[in-house]
Amino acid sequence: MRREPITVIGLDERPLDEEAGRLLGGAALVAGGERHLEKLGVERGRAVVLKGDLSEALAKIKAAEGSVVVLASGDPGFFGIVRLLGARFGGENLRVLPGLSSVARAFAGAGLSWDDAVAVSAHGRNPRRAVNVCRAHPKVAVLTAPDFGPSELALELDGLGRNFVVAERLGEPDEGIFHGEAPAIAGMNWNDPNVVLVLDEERISKKKGWISSGLESPGRWALPDAGFEYRSGMITKSATRAFVLSRLGPGVGDLVWDVGAGSGSVAIECARLGAAAVAIERDPESCARIRRNAERHGVCVQLVEAEAPRALHDLPEPDAAFVGGTGGGFEEILELCGVRARRSVVLALVGLERVVPAARILEGCGLEVETTLLQTSRMKGVGELHRLAAESSAFIVSGERP
Repeated sequence: MRREPITVIGLDERPLDEEAGRLLGGAALVAGGERHLEKLGVERGRAVVLKGDLSEALAKIKAAEGSVVVLASGDPGFFGIVRLLGARFGGENLRVLPGLSSVARAFAGAGLSWDDAVAVSAHGRNPRRAVNVCRAHPKVAVLTAPDFGPSELALELDGLGRNFVVAERLGEPDEGIFHGEAPAIAGMNWNDPNVVLVLDEERISKKKGWISSGLESPGRWALPDAGFEYRSGMITKSATRAFVLSRLGPGVGDLVWDVGAGSGSVAIECARLGAAAVAIERDPESCARIRRNAERHGVCVQLVEAEAPRALHDLPEPDAAFVGGTGGGFEEILELCGVRARRSVVLALVGLERVVPAARILEGCGLEVETTLLQTSRMKGVGELHRLAAESSAFIVSGERP
């Protein structure tokens, strides 16, 4: 265990204060990115570059005799190196002098509050979950990566009506903040590092919130059927929906398909639980209902007004898929969902004849299958007596990726 604490200095456009300057000047070893070391004139003899695999740099920090300073961008405790150093050396052995985070500076440059924003990172990670958050939520800050920058993000979100703010090279002489829609952002070259704000301005709340990120609990789920507009009983009933949701497991960062969406009740429930939801529906009147239902519940559901299975081929890969319709192309739809879903596929069936074939298709896609007969009844009074009135009956076939 090190005897002296490791000082982590967050750098922004401001000059170092007296304490940070003193600690940097007296450090036996200074670790940081090449641009930080060069900007502060750190001599090569005591400099360690943080780049790529950090195991060698961390070993030098551990072996250093004397004080160590680590340089980082902005607030190093926000998606920064403090987590790694704390895991390796213990948080009690760190002295952190934070700068302004790039996210705070990006929102300030755009003149926007950000207590209700969701911040996600695509740096060093598969960006799909960050993209799904942008699909689902109205105000998102994305920390990009050299191989997934503003252009790639804009291409993923094209057609969803989002506005973008790109803040690049914050704190450098050539920093810039740019506003635009997806086609313009996708068509430009961008300098690293940058932060992208993704905004659905029609859905950003004007009310004063109480929780950062705005990710409040939706409260009740498996909403009453009366909470949706639907046609002649064509809705996944509340009790059935509760069971379906438990097998889909929607959450923040997920993408869920609702195939043959009908009223859109399943897609809307998934969106209320934080997931990005895509409703695929061919009937124009049902599509209009889905739009009204989504607006009523204040969620974003991407509506694909087209016929499955053809409509599924160009959609982004889902974490989970619900198949509600059992019309033409049922087997192909189920196989497509079974092959592409990363986690689970769930379907609700009324007719017994489809249950065993559906289970076999999902098993053939490598899923572990469970089939449940779900029957619900409600108690009703008949004079002084009570009886159970059957409400719904459905087979729930669910496949889960091992």
